[in-house]
Amino acid sequence: SRPILDMSYSRHFLDFQGSSIPSSMKKLVVTKLSQNFREAVTLQQDSPVPLPGDGDLLVRNRFVGINASDINYSAGRYDASVKPPFDIGFEGVGEVVALGLSASADYTVGQAVAYVKAGSFAEYTVVPARQAVPLPSVKPEFLTLMVSGATAYLSLKELGDLSEGKKVLVTAAAGGTGQFAVQLAKKAKCHVIGTCSSDEKGGFLKSIGCDRTINYKTENVESVLRKDYPEGVDVVYESVGGKMFDLALNALAIKGRLIVIGFIAGYQNPTGLPPVKAELLPAKLLKKSASVQGFFLNHYLSDYKMALQHLLKMYERGDLVCEVDFGDMSPEGKFTGLESVFRAVDYMYMGKNIGKIVVELPHSVNSKL
Repeated sequence: SRPILDMSYSRHFLDFQGSSIPSSMKKLVVTKLSQNFREAVTLQQDSPVPLPGDGDLLVRNRFVGINASDINYSAGRYDASVKPPFDIGFEGVGEVVALGLSASADYTVGQAVAYVKAGSFAEYTVVPARQAVPLPSVKPEFLTLMVSGATAYLSLKELGDLSEGKKVLVTAAAGGTGQFAVQLAKKAKCHVIGTCSSDEKGGFLKSIGCDRTINYKTENVESVLRKDYPEGVDVVYESVGGKMFDLALNALAIKGRLIVIGFIAGYQNPTGLPPVKAELLPAKLLKKSASVQGFFLNHYLSDYKMALQHLLKMYERGDLVCEVDFGDMSPEGKFTGLESVFRAVDYMYMGKNIGKIVVELPHSVNSKL
């Protein structure tokens, strides 16, 4: 066993690249509850760098992930009791630059880690060691698995009842989580249909194994499903909401399952969700012995590490494409630095991304030695 090093008081330590850990940093903070992310969130320039406690790691963030739920969080929809100001951002990948005494039994300075925890939109984040995931290197691809990959894996495993030959419809299939739903359903030998908003996204979906792509800007989703799948689809992985939810519900086969993992169509609406024709829901479900079930990752954390390890192995074996979108094709170019998180959120809600949107936080290392 390695000797334990007390590095709790990280201000006195050099980070592993030979520069001092600064005393202040930039971070994003929700200062007002609003479904308009730019109104809700402020970039603070000189927040104190937090100190790790006994069981904690201080992680210098290199890549942070953008999630549709960032807007729900900044609008106060997850926990009405939380009042601003509070930190935002759900996931990060970076290096450990300092750590507490008991955390040093399992981790070391310089180690690459990923984590899921509120407060990742910052240059440095304190992460409890037990919540960190050790990585072989700092790569943005690993970040795609933390929330998006794990959501697809656990929801389909727990609720999808996938088996060979089943027809699976994935909405927003070229997005951060849709890309994994497509690939995992293909690995279960299902026939996969994916909706998307451009031919470029359709090409990406075909490249990861999608059997039928439907560009909803140029094709009528309802007619395509009725014509090509008259018996209906067995499983729907649904993240759009509104009209798409209604279409998906109507397209279910006998004993079909509709898994709701989000409803992005409603996140930016001041009034919240666009209405669905839910008053007919009991009749529709009964007629087909069908089911609708929600999936929220936080309720499945007991299986989270198992899911992540499985996904990491698949990626390292080359069995999983982890598409990252850094916004290179966005009007102002690549998402670099915390100030670009605002652009990245806009880009996601415009439906431009292929794969998971990731922001890079470059660090200039000025050696003091």
